[in-house]
Amino acid sequence: MSEKEKKVDSEESPEIEIKEEELSQEEMMELYMESIGNVEEGKVIKGSVVKIGGKEAIIDVGLKSEGIIPLSEFKDPEALKVGDEIDVFLEETEDDEGFAVLSKQKADFLRVWDTIKSAYDDKMPLEGVITRRVRGGMIVEVLAVDAFLPGSQIDLHPVKDMDKLVGTTHEFRIIKLNWKRRNIVVSRRAVLEIEREEARTRLLKELEVGQVREGIVKNITDFGAFIDLGGVDGLLHITDMSWGRVIHPSELVAIGDKINTKVIGIDHQKMRVSLGLKQLTEYPWEKIEEKHPVESKVRGKVVSITDYGAFVELEKGVEGLVHISEMAWTRRIHHPSQVVAIGDIIDAVVLSIDKENERISLGLKQTMADPWETLEERFPVGSTISGKVRTLTNFGAFVEIEDGIDGLVHISDMSWTRRINHPSEVVKRGEKVEVVVLSIDRENRRISLGMKQTQEDPLENFSGSNEIGLEMKGKVAELLEQGLIVELEDDVRGFVPFSHLIREDMSVPADKYGVDEELDLVLIEVNRESRRVVLSEKAFYQAKSVPARDAVGEARSRPKKRRERKRLTKRDNEEEVPYQEEPD
Repeated sequence: MSEKEKKVDSEESPEIEIKEEELSQEEMMELYMESIGNVEEGKVIKGSVVKIGGKEAIIDVGLKSEGIIPLSEFKDPEALKVGDEIDVFLEETEDDEGFAVLSKQKADFLRVWDTIKSAYDDKMPLEGVITRRVRGGMIVEVLAVDAFLPGSQIDLHPVKDMDKLVGTTHEFRIIKLNWKRRNIVVSRRAVLEIEREEARTRLLKELEVGQVREGIVKNITDFGAFIDLGGVDGLLHITDMSWGRVIHPSELVAIGDKINTKVIGIDHQKMRVSLGLKQLTEYPWEKIEEKHPVESKVRGKVVSITDYGAFVELEKGVEGLVHISEMAWTRRIHHPSQVVAIGDIIDAVVLSIDKENERISLGLKQTMADPWETLEERFPVGSTISGKVRTLTNFGAFVEIEDGIDGLVHISDMSWTRRINHPSEVVKRGEKVEVVVLSIDRENRRISLGMKQTQEDPLENFSGSNEIGLEMKGKVAELLEQGLIVELEDDVRGFVPFSHLIREDMSVPADKYGVDEELDLVLIEVNRESRRVVLSEKAFYQAKSVPARDAVGEARSRPKKRRERKRLTKRDNEEEVPYQEEPD
């Protein structure tokens, strides 16, 4: 240099002599440009830490003035010390305040940009450390550069506690890159999906029906649970969870549970795997006859109730049905809920087993004494008892003699003499009556009762006190085509055949006779076995030697009630109608 140059060699010249007054402005600019050498804006240059303040570090990069970088741009601000040489990005050589504008982050970014861009283009994973949690995700340090990891890209499944991941190292894939904003977005999920797909292909080749595999419950639906076997999701259907009754899969498994399952089916084309949990245990119906023999007493839990009965769980996978008819010997049960409730522990007797169809019939009443076994002791045949009329039918009335036990009073056993068309003519529902036990059929559970048997048979007295040929009076009760039904003494009824009537010019008795009309008659037949009493009007007048025409006139001259044509009964289709009901 000329004499105008500054001498800065401190060893040869202890004093620095500067003759600024002798330098022109152009010369000073030339000296400055020589001092900064090849430093250009927008490039990464070397700098030295000259001072560290509260939140900033002052960096000397050999320019006219130093630059200021916030400590937040350093990965480890506490490790930074004066004299450290670092790489910085020169944005501007001088700002409005005269300082160089520097950036540590941009320098770091530019230093690894080629590597990051190459990894992004080639979809190659890079290793990184999760450093902290931020809103919406986490910050990952990749090649000393901060990248954003969205919460949805952390794992294959939602992560409940992201703070536990801070400080952990993983492989990440760059899914978004913005040069201008120096923005990097990474994904750990993308890496895991590739690993899972590779594992799935590998696992499907290894899987075989019958294998037992450990997996994690990934999801639960109404129809089952999905199990992650390590790359392949298998379906554990609700029907394969337990041999017993399962209302919802959540009763047995929860998301995140580790469970062992058995491979029961593989569809390589659709990449589907069917799993079973109950197949890990013995089939409960295998030795069902040995465990629960017919007629043995068992204990179980009521798990379901229907209109026709209750299902009782004897063990997992084994349920028996207690039909409503097998719940009580005599009690009238309209619905099983009157006897049992879901959750009840009950005793029952095994009635039958159908192993092929997995059915067991149970009886509840068989655990109690059968009241029909001792019914004859409590209600001997021939004994007179009282009961309440419970039901009326066309053929009789059912009388309850004790709780749940009814006997039938047939319509023919309601009266000795009256012709009963319907039981309601004699009794009413709810009425208390006295009856006689006629018979007991224990096998078919039937009791025959009689009401008329509580009274003496009037025909017995009638036949004993009235001889054949005896004259008597009778009142017309019914008009039939074959003759007349007449009422006699002691509530006895007799039959006057058409041929034994004396009135002429009639096709049916109703043409000449009326109800309640009193006739003179002669008893011509009494049969106690067939309960027949036959009388004759013609015989009465023949005995008196009265001609038929005179007999008709004499009969008409007697006081009689007016005929009641409107009250005539319908003709009977039978050729001959007995005047007295025969016993059943």
